[in-house]
Amino acid sequence: MPMPPVTKDLRFLSACFLLVLYTGLFQPAGAQSYFTPDNWIDRLNLTGPLPEKLLATRTAVFHSYTLTEKELLVAQEYFQRSGIDAVAYFDLDMLMASKDITRAFGDYLLKREFSNLVFIEKDSKGYRITITVFNGKETVLDGKQSAWSVTNSNLTEALKTVYRTSSSGLKKLNLLINDQPETGLTVNPILGKRNEFFAMDLKVDPLAVPKFGDEALDKELEQIFKDNYTLKYKMTEPGVPEKDLRKQGSLYVLCIVRTRGSVAKELLGYQVKPGETALVSVAYPGPQQELRNIPSDEVVYKIYFKHIDSGNVFLGTKWDADTTWQQALLNQLRGMKAELRLN
Repeated sequence: MPMPPVTKDLRFLSACFLLVLYTGLFQPAGAQSYFTPDNWIDRLNLTGPLPEKLLATRTAVFHSYTLTEKELLVAQEYFQRSGIDAVAYFDLDMLMASKDITRAFGDYLLKREFSNLVFIEKDSKGYRITITVFNGKETVLDGKQSAWSVTNSNLTEALKTVYRTSSSGLKKLNLLINDQPETGLTVNPILGKRNEFFAMDLKVDPLAVPKFGDEALDKELEQIFKDNYTLKYKMTEPGVPEKDLRKQGSLYVLCIVRTRGSVAKELLGYQVKPGETALVSVAYPGPQQELRNIPSDEVVYKIYFKHIDSGNVFLGTKWDADTTWQQALLNQLRGMKAELRLN
């Protein structure tokens, strides 16, 4: 579900893309909640030691997308020297782009037998490296779990600290470690069929619309639906598992992805052209549609519908992401109304 747009600077700017739209990080598995804008990594207990088996098990690296290829090579070189088996690298803002995407990463990490997570953040002030364990669940992390962290204006110096700390306190068992960082890996968050059209069944099947858990936002969300959605829907409490929404009679649920536009398109199976700097999005500021060019690295919201039982997703007929959740929701609902010729 959507959140209000970012309204203040964060200490680590690149990590602001990971505002916790849902978070099993700080809730029981399957729960969903919304927080004021801040860096979710700060919610970990950053005073802990390195994971005990860091040098004996596999590690996944999540990094700010602004890290250069050279910086990734330097990181892998120091991880190799330290004995950290960094097998896979992903852009950091992918991980918490949506509940379904986090679940997909949890499944991926579990199937590939990862045990540890490294987060490399970069902003104008420098770098922060945070290392913790993978919790082995679809939530990826638990709230306030122990993590080790180092901050430095120089990436190499931060990596040297990782090397010295791990060498002095952990037994090195990883030996065959890749020379090159493995990037460009794909994780598919769609369990069922991917459809670039609207679900005709929504004309008769009820839709679940999870609330924010914030009175003002919930009123705004409900008003948008009241004014623009003439079919059956039910406002539901935040954090209700989808299986329970189904038991309550809802066959579909409203979903959202929030991240950079290019990443959102990639995660949802759209084609992204290499070097594309702007994405054309269809918007409905009023009854009539208009086209907008949105920079590909700008954070956007993309709304879609999901059939709970099958996992099939219905993205709509056009790319209609927008820079606020309100406008993205209007784009989807008004586009659906026009396409299906609803009253």
